[in-house]
Amino acid sequence: MKEQNFTSIDHGSDNFSCQNCSHQVETTGAGSSHRNHCPNCLFSLHVDDEQGDRAADCGGVMEPISIWVKKNGEWALIHRCKICGELNHNRIAADDNPLKLLSLSVKPLANPPFPIERIKDLL
Repeated sequence: MKEQNFTSIDHGSDNFSCQNCSHQVETTGAGSSHRNHCPNCLFSLHVDDEQGDRAADCGGVMEPISIWVKKNGEWALIHRCKICGELNHNRIAADDNPLKLLSLSVKPLANPPFPIERIKDLL
Protein backbone atom coordinates (compact mmCIF):
# COMPACT_ATOMS: atom_id res chain seq x y z
CA MET A 1 0.00 0.00 0.00
CA LYS A 2 1.21 3.50 -0.78
CA GLU A 3 2.43 5.69 2.03
CA GLN A 4 -0.51 7.89 3.04
CA ASN A 5 0.76 11.42 3.32
CA PHE A 6 -0.32 14.86 2.22
CA THR A 7 2.96 16.09 0.77
CA SER A 8 3.35 19.40 -0.95
CA ILE A 9 4.86 19.50 -4.43
CA ASP A 10 5.52 23.22 -4.31
CA HIS A 11 6.82 24.38 -0.95
CA GLY A 12 4.97 27.59 -0.14
CA SER A 13 1.70 26.36 -1.65
CA ASP A 14 -0.79 23.59 -0.94
CA ASN A 15 -0.25 21.87 -4.31
CA PHE A 16 -0.08 18.07 -4.03
CA SER A 17 -0.03 14.78 -5.90
CA CYS A 18 -3.25 12.78 -5.56
CA GLN A 19 -2.65 9.55 -3.63
CA ASN A 20 -5.37 7.79 -5.67
CA CYS A 21 -4.69 8.75 -9.31
CA SER A 22 -1.31 10.61 -9.09
CA HIS A 23 -2.84 13.72 -10.70
CA GLN A 24 -0.78 16.84 -9.93
CA VAL A 25 -3.28 19.05 -8.09
CA GLU A 26 -2.89 22.81 -7.94
CA THR A 27 -4.84 24.95 -5.52
CA THR A 28 -5.49 27.62 -8.14
CA GLY A 29 -8.67 27.25 -10.17
CA ALA A 30 -10.66 25.65 -7.37
CA GLY A 31 -12.73 28.75 -6.67
CA SER A 32 -11.49 28.65 -3.07
CA SER A 33 -8.23 29.19 -1.24
CA HIS A 34 -8.43 25.66 0.22
CA ARG A 35 -8.14 22.51 -1.89
CA ASN A 36 -9.09 19.32 -0.07
CA HIS A 37 -9.70 16.78 -2.84
CA CYS A 38 -8.47 15.87 -6.31
CA PRO A 39 -10.47 17.54 -9.11
CA ASN A 40 -9.69 14.61 -11.42
CA CYS A 41 -10.93 11.60 -9.38
CA LEU A 42 -12.56 13.45 -6.41
CA PHE A 43 -10.61 11.40 -3.83
CA SER A 44 -9.23 13.06 -0.72
CA LEU A 45 -7.07 12.13 2.26
CA HIS A 46 -8.10 11.75 5.89
CA VAL A 47 -5.93 14.56 7.22
CA ASP A 48 -8.43 16.58 9.31
CA ASP A 49 -10.15 15.89 12.62
CA GLU A 50 -12.02 19.19 12.29
CA GLN A 51 -12.31 20.76 8.85
CA GLY A 52 -8.99 22.40 7.94
CA ASP A 53 -7.02 21.50 11.09
CA ARG A 54 -4.71 18.86 9.47
CA ALA A 55 -4.65 17.07 12.86
CA ALA A 56 -5.87 13.57 11.87
CA ASP A 57 -3.44 10.71 12.48
CA CYS A 58 -5.19 8.29 10.09
CA GLY A 59 -3.98 9.60 6.72
CA GLY A 60 -6.18 7.12 4.83
CA VAL A 61 -7.50 7.64 1.32
CA MET A 62 -11.01 9.13 1.40
CA GLU A 63 -13.23 7.70 -1.35
CA PRO A 64 -16.02 9.88 -2.75
CA ILE A 65 -19.21 7.89 -2.14
CA SER A 66 -22.04 10.36 -2.67
CA ILE A 67 -23.22 13.91 -3.31
CA TRP A 68 -25.04 15.98 -0.69
CA VAL A 69 -27.17 18.89 -1.87
CA LYS A 70 -27.20 21.52 0.88
CA LYS A 71 -30.22 23.70 1.72
CA ASN A 72 -28.83 26.50 -0.41
CA GLY A 73 -28.49 24.18 -3.43
CA GLU A 74 -24.70 23.92 -3.18
CA TRP A 75 -23.26 20.46 -3.79
CA ALA A 76 -20.82 18.77 -1.42
CA LEU A 77 -18.93 15.49 -1.74
CA ILE A 78 -19.36 12.80 0.90
CA HIS A 79 -16.13 10.89 1.48
CA ARG A 80 -15.51 7.68 3.45
CA CYS A 81 -12.04 6.78 4.73
CA LYS A 82 -10.85 3.44 3.37
CA ILE A 83 -8.89 2.78 6.59
CA CYS A 84 -11.11 3.84 9.50
CA GLY A 85 -14.48 4.33 7.78
CA GLU A 86 -15.01 7.90 8.98
CA LEU A 87 -17.37 10.02 6.87
CA ASN A 88 -16.54 13.58 5.86
CA HIS A 89 -17.96 16.23 3.54
CA ASN A 90 -16.23 18.72 1.26
CA ARG A 91 -17.61 21.46 -0.95
CA ILE A 92 -17.23 20.76 -4.64
CA ALA A 93 -14.74 22.97 -6.44
CA ALA A 94 -15.06 24.97 -9.65
CA ASP A 95 -12.62 22.70 -11.50
CA ASP A 96 -13.99 19.31 -10.34
CA ASN A 97 -14.55 16.70 -13.03
CA PRO A 98 -18.24 17.17 -14.01
CA LEU A 99 -18.59 13.59 -15.29
CA LYS A 100 -17.37 12.19 -11.96
CA LEU A 101 -19.79 14.48 -10.08
CA LEU A 102 -22.75 13.39 -12.23
CA SER A 103 -21.74 9.75 -11.93
CA LEU A 104 -21.82 10.02 -8.13
CA SER A 105 -25.14 11.86 -8.17
CA VAL A 106 -26.96 9.15 -10.16
CA LYS A 107 -25.30 6.18 -8.43
CA PRO A 108 -28.31 5.48 -6.16
CA LEU A 109 -30.62 5.43 -9.20
CA ALA A 110 -28.34 3.04 -11.07
CA ASN A 111 -28.17 0.64 -8.10
CA PRO A 112 -31.46 0.87 -6.18
CA PRO A 113 -31.74 -1.08 -2.90
CA PHE A 114 -34.70 -3.06 -4.28
CA PRO A 115 -35.40 -5.06 -7.45
CA ILE A 116 -36.15 -2.59 -10.25
CA GLU A 117 -38.91 -4.93 -11.46
CA ARG A 118 -41.00 -3.98 -8.40
CA ILE A 119 -41.56 -0.47 -9.76
CA LYS A 120 -44.09 -1.71 -12.34
CA ASP A 121 -46.10 -3.32 -9.50
CA LEU A 122 -46.41 0.08 -7.84
CA LEU A 123 -47.89 1.73 -10.93
